[in-house]
Amino acid sequence: MSYDIKDISLWESGETKIQWVKSNMDLLRGIEEEFSKTKPFAGLRVALSVHLEAKTAYLCRVLASGGAEMYITGSNPLSTQDDVAAALVHGGLNVYAWHGCTDEEYEAHTSRVIEEGKPNIIIDDGGDLVNLIHTKYRELLPDVIGGCEETTTGIIRLHAMAREGILEFPMVLVNDADCKHLFDNRYGTGQSVWDGINRTTNLIVAGKKVVVAGYGWCGKGVAMRAKGLGASVIVTEVDPIRAMEAVMDGFAVMPMEDAAKEGDFFCTVTGDCEVITTKHFPLLKDGAILTNAGHFDVEVDMKALKEYAVESFEARNNIIGYKLPNGNTVYVIAEGRLVNICAGDGHPAEIMDMSFAIQALSALHLVTNKGNIQEKLIRVPREVDEEVARRKLAFWGCKIDTLTENQKNYLGAWQH
Repeated sequence: MSYDIKDISLWESGETKIQWVKSNMDLLRGIEEEFSKTKPFAGLRVALSVHLEAKTAYLCRVLASGGAEMYITGSNPLSTQDDVAAALVHGGLNVYAWHGCTDEEYEAHTSRVIEEGKPNIIIDDGGDLVNLIHTKYRELLPDVIGGCEETTTGIIRLHAMAREGILEFPMVLVNDADCKHLFDNRYGTGQSVWDGINRTTNLIVAGKKVVVAGYGWCGKGVAMRAKGLGASVIVTEVDPIRAMEAVMDGFAVMPMEDAAKEGDFFCTVTGDCEVITTKHFPLLKDGAILTNAGHFDVEVDMKALKEYAVESFEARNNIIGYKLPNGNTVYVIAEGRLVNICAGDGHPAEIMDMSFAIQALSALHLVTNKGNIQEKLIRVPREVDEEVARRKLAFWGCKIDTLTENQKNYLGAWQH
């Protein structure tokens, strides 16, 4: 075992957090019990880069129960919880991460996961591990059976690699599974974003104007919860279909240059860069609060804001104020990084139970079908998606109907 964490003595606090989420993650508990018996990952090394908090820690233990040798880091410098990292190390896993690491330290931790882990399976969130092994550690590529990608941003990067013909091993697009994006992205992001904003600002949302940039599944969730909290919601979009959907859902739709003058809270959820940038800063109200729920800290153009502002200061823990040349001050939560995980605890445990169940079963699919998968980008098998849904319904005490043979024949026929 090797590790590079802040303080191993913090492990008891982290263990308490892990046990709490475990008690609320029914699917993973069932998978852990199965993996403990079958040991599908025996002799295999798994490199994992996901937001390193309690729910992720439990996923790591579930994979380890299946025989995997785990090499773990966080996927964001501000989302690692040091006590959780310590609990994993105390339990015998290899961890390289700490909260608030510099960009250089973050890159060093990511490199150690690949260099020391020499992975057979990669569990990625945003694509950093896949990118690194393709650029810096190409000699390790033949040992990789495949990987799983957790989030929209990572899948965008994978599609780009596949188009250029440089992706060397199969990747399961976990985010595209129905049991992931329909629930994690919408309900998980919707709740956790406002949890992060509310606990950090201690300000009321009701009566305010909230600008949501991007109306994908994450944006839908953020807008829905803002509306539920009593805000007037404005959506900005580049996709005319999604813009039309936002209108029909009851939200105002306008360009960011118009929305910038209106918003009290802003939340970017696009997966792209420069969503709020220099041309928007002078338009913002005095006191406007900027947040990001996309994967990287480029949606609110932090580099441009720092250059544009005449002064910056800590307004409150995890909130930086930027005084602009026109005299207005705008505020940024969590340095423009993921507000729901860098200013909160991330998605609820029950939501991540589904997402991480998909991760665990997708990794199992890769190992079970080693050598037989020709495609580089793989959709989560429908049977895995449906199995996760059935298990979750069972834990909720819900039963559903099943088709009779006559109904199946009717749906499958073109002549009646």
